[in-house]
Amino acid sequence: MEIWINPACSKCRSALTLLDAEGADYTVRRYLEDVPSPAEIRQVLDRLGLEPWDITRTQEAVAKELGVKEWPRDEANRDRWIEALAGHPKLIQRPIITAEDGTAVVARSEEAVRDALSRPAG
Repeated sequence: MEIWINPACSKCRSALTLLDAEGADYTVRRYLEDVPSPAEIRQVLDRLGLEPWDITRTQEAVAKELGVKEWPRDEANRDRWIEALAGHPKLIQRPIITAEDGTAVVARSEEAVRDALSRPAG
C-alpha cells in the first residue's frame, strides 16, 4: 500500500495517524517532491475508477491561472488534464491510498482510510 501525501495537509496527517494506529504496512510518497509521471497518474486514475478532473484541486491558485475549471471534461481533453496534474502536482487531490487489492481511494475521511485498509490483498 502506498499513500501520496503533502506533509502540510491535515487530512494527510490524519490518514497517516490512522494507518499507524492500525499497524498498516505502507510506503509514503511525498508527491510534491516525487512527482508522479503522466503514466503513474493514469494508473492511479484507473485504480480509483475516476477521471483526472475528479481528482483536480480546482481552487488552487495554479488551477485558476490555468483556467482548468473551464476545460472540457471529456475523453478528448483527458491527456491535457493528466499533463496538468503531472506538471503541477499541487493540483492532485490528497491523500491517495493505493490499496493491496489493486484499487485506490482518495482518503480524505477516516471512513475512506478504513475502506482502503479493509480491502484484501490482490
